[in-house]
Amino acid sequence: MEITQYVEGFSPDGQALVTYKMVNKSGASVQLCNIGAALTGVVVPDRKGLLADVVAGYQDINQYLNDPAHFGKTVGRYANRIANGKFTLEGTTYRLNRNNGPNHLHGGPQAMASKIWISRVEDSGNAVSFAYASPHNEEHYPGNVNVTVTYVWNDNNILDIELRAVTDQTTILNLTNHTYFNLQGEASGSIHDHLLQIHANHYLPTDKTSIPLGTPVPVTDTPFDFTKSKAIGQDIFADNEQLHIGNGYDHCWCLPLTDGSWQQAAVLTHPESGRKVSIHTTQPGIQIYTGNWLSGSGTSKNGKPHEDRHAIALECQNYPDSPNRPDYPNCVLKPGELYLEKIRYAFEIEN
Repeated sequence: MEITQYVEGFSPDGQALVTYKMVNKSGASVQLCNIGAALTGVVVPDRKGLLADVVAGYQDINQYLNDPAHFGKTVGRYANRIANGKFTLEGTTYRLNRNNGPNHLHGGPQAMASKIWISRVEDSGNAVSFAYASPHNEEHYPGNVNVTVTYVWNDNNILDIELRAVTDQTTILNLTNHTYFNLQGEASGSIHDHLLQIHANHYLPTDKTSIPLGTPVPVTDTPFDFTKSKAIGQDIFADNEQLHIGNGYDHCWCLPLTDGSWQQAAVLTHPESGRKVSIHTTQPGIQIYTGNWLSGSGTSKNGKPHEDRHAIALECQNYPDSPNRPDYPNCVLKPGELYLEKIRYAFEIEN
């Protein structure tokens, strides 16, 4: 494994903007950046052996500093939405910054995804780690929380992401990786022709502000049934209220296991190129966002503007609004506990 490190420039306040490239023995590679501990590129072969970058991102590293789409970022403290930016914990009500209509989204406007993290190459020679100390009351969350993200790349084109955190005060936490994929190649067109399989029989319908309505409902006989692999575009234009709300898919599917066990969450395939990514996680849910509002999100790595539905995010995480839903999986982290979640992106070729 070859790992190279570059200083690409400096932030407005003088911090170094650092990128990493991990290249395995086959020439497939992963690119990372210390802005938001982001995954900024994955270059893997198609069935003809042609390499392409399958991760959406920016041509100019400075664009990651102001990145509403959260391209490849480590998102927290709470990924996804919290209703009305408010929750109660141990008798105290916390009011977070609202940055998505009436709700709080992805930790707030100045959350860890927009910060510059401390980074290093691990002694193992096949991993890069990023660390961020989120201070008490950042975006009005309680507790000082120390977060570490480690990316491990191997010769089988498997990328493992380990998310760790500790706190000095009871708090809530829900971290995810927010990478967008287009397996034909980044900024190469619509993802409607990609095949998607989700290993979940239930999903969470939402209100008009994308907050879950309540109990998970079966996907059977709905456009949300991906239990068998199907084209993303097959039902995305269906006359369905849930699809109208988000201008496409932007929902959480509830995975079978909620106890932190390792499970396969989804498989994304591009039939023409043969590229496939299988996603495993210890998280209880996966938010599927079909890039419904990407237009206007700056310039892609190949110089084209980002466009709606030209990339898909498959975000392994806890359920949205769990801090206000005791019936949802636990999202509370206490002093002395270790937050530990894992995500795997396994890239393969389908002949």
